[in-house]
Amino acid sequence: MLGGLTATSALALAGWPGAAEAATAGKGAKNSVTITVMGTSDIHSHAVDWDYYKDAAYSDSAGNAVGLARVSSLVNQIRKDRGREHTLLFDAGDTIQGTPLGFYYATVEPFTETGQVHPMALQMNAIGFDAVALGNHEFNYGLPLLDAWIKQMRAPVLAANAVHAGTDRPAYRPYIIKTMRVHGHPPIRVGLLGLTNPGVAIWDKANVSGKLDFLDLVETAKRWVPKIRAQGVDVMVVSAHAGDSGLSSYTGDIPVENAAAMVAEEVPGIDAILFGHAHIDVSERFVTNKATGETVVMSEPMCWGERLSVFDLTLTRDRGRWKVTGKSATTVNTNTVQDDPKLVALVKKQHDAVVAYVNKDVATSTEAMSAAESCWKDTAILDYVNVVQTETVKKALAGTADASLPVLSIAAPFNRAATFPAGQVTIKDIAGLYIYDNTLLASVLTGAQVKDYLEYSARYYKQVAADAPVDPASWTNAHNLPDYNYDQLSGVTYEVDIAKPEGSRISGLAYDGTPVTDDQKFVVAVNNYRQSGGGGFPHITTAPVVYNAQVAIREAIVAYASEAKTIDPATFHVENWKLVRDGAPVF
Repeated sequence: MLGGLTATSALALAGWPGAAEAATAGKGAKNSVTITVMGTSDIHSHAVDWDYYKDAAYSDSAGNAVGLARVSSLVNQIRKDRGREHTLLFDAGDTIQGTPLGFYYATVEPFTETGQVHPMALQMNAIGFDAVALGNHEFNYGLPLLDAWIKQMRAPVLAANAVHAGTDRPAYRPYIIKTMRVHGHPPIRVGLLGLTNPGVAIWDKANVSGKLDFLDLVETAKRWVPKIRAQGVDVMVVSAHAGDSGLSSYTGDIPVENAAAMVAEEVPGIDAILFGHAHIDVSERFVTNKATGETVVMSEPMCWGERLSVFDLTLTRDRGRWKVTGKSATTVNTNTVQDDPKLVALVKKQHDAVVAYVNKDVATSTEAMSAAESCWKDTAILDYVNVVQTETVKKALAGTADASLPVLSIAAPFNRAATFPAGQVTIKDIAGLYIYDNTLLASVLTGAQVKDYLEYSARYYKQVAADAPVDPASWTNAHNLPDYNYDQLSGVTYEVDIAKPEGSRISGLAYDGTPVTDDQKFVVAVNNYRQSGGGGFPHITTAPVVYNAQVAIREAIVAYASEAKTIDPATFHVENWKLVRDGAPVF
């Protein structure tokens, strides 16, 4: 325990109504009982409280802790306080991808080939999850690996809106019904519907196209909730890997990405929704159903195991049936407990193998490089991503009809904290620079399309007066755009004029010192997330693809550095773009 603060007192401090009484609720009242539904989401292969990129225990300015081992300690405490028969535990997806641990057992030493049990399956089985929903990142490593993980899970894995292509037939289990046998009361039947994110069709197009379709969350819930209710459930819960904003990060006819609150508003018969995907902490939100006027209680726990959502549902016996008469929720910080030692021991060998892997030396850097200013300056460390992508594509296109076209490359600043030290560079350093499991593609764009693309990317900056104080950190992330949606292009020169309005910021676009013409053709190296429509960038999704060998970009960087042995910015760093205001350079 930290500072003597237990899970029980943490719940009380969180203002959870009846936190102290919930464990004994119903014992003195024949007609009512309180059940507790706990929920996690977006664990992203955080098994223990560890940061593989820093090779140290996780730490941030808020004092958070991460990992399922922390979650386990909270779950154990709440089960003890409430009584195990009063509790259920669900998850809302994004479990097997996100740290080098997930990457390692999917690609370096695949559990599908070794016969090992995936570390996240080991932990979830040990904790005793009652059911989990699929997140979009479950599909990152392909369907065979996902199927293998599902087979290792003791808990049912749900996704009602992931259907066989061209049908409405669920490819995964759509729901479960759990019977809770609380001492002194008739059984309580709890239905859980699992929903995943429709964006999978975009983000993992290469893995799911022609195999799976992803239907609208609202329409899917309208189909399944009445069927589950018809089986006599007393409580109806939804676990949805979707945020609650009603917005999408993509355009087109793909169903709404963050539709959790829409489900609550538009689908009658739901009592509670555990949701995720947005990586924010929503302790309690009430949404009124438009048809019935009933309230739905919703909660999203912060990602990586930093929080546990805890729902408190009171049921009253009325005319021989249970009726939900009270609803509340909160999120509990996992920094109030320590790692469950049993959960740490369970994955220790796997964790140690990953620590050893990420600390392997791959090359020597002639100088220190940092991504700290990559969001407003052309930096050497981001250029390293571009040089690897460019060289990989050039090599693959040699001898083809497209070999004569200039090769450009797109990269975004994924992690401002990324650094390469002077001296030995490890896999950990490279993984800290390229934190996503993207693969490399190349498409053909025209000069006009390249300019459109760069104009779209430049929306990332707020419009700034030419004489305003230089404060670049305050200029970024306009429209709440994340850093990973600020694409920078190598191979051409250009300026980004942030004193100008959006749509007219790119100037001086040139290739090899000559202005780019509208009909000029380029091969553009790009990651699969962007090429599939992630971020909604123009032209790239429909541009002809000339290279797609499913090469993992992070692994390509590791291989390139290992072969070169030396990382020397003098050989690849070209300051080909810069920020200006009314034509005057900012830096």
